[in-house]
Amino acid sequence: MIKRQILRVWTFYRDGFRSMTIGRTLWVLILIKLFIMFFILKLFFFPSFLKGKSPEEKQDYVGMELVNRSVDNSLTKVDNSLTK
Repeated sequence: MIKRQILRVWTFYRDGFRSMTIGRTLWVLILIKLFIMFFILKLFFFPSFLKGKSPEEKQDYVGMELVNRSVDNSLTKVDNSLTK
């Protein structure tokens, strides 16, 4: 029963994607943009800071980043409340 419904949903989407004309090119554009965003930009603009570090160094780095960002965020809130 459930298997039959899943099969019907699958055939519905399969037939819909086969009959698309403009939609197919839009999906290709979406996939190209996702590829650029997640693979190309990551390679050039987001270097791995933790590569080659020991687990202890990774823990220290992440811990310090969390603390520093928390302190910076709270200082920003205090500065904003003083300027109002």
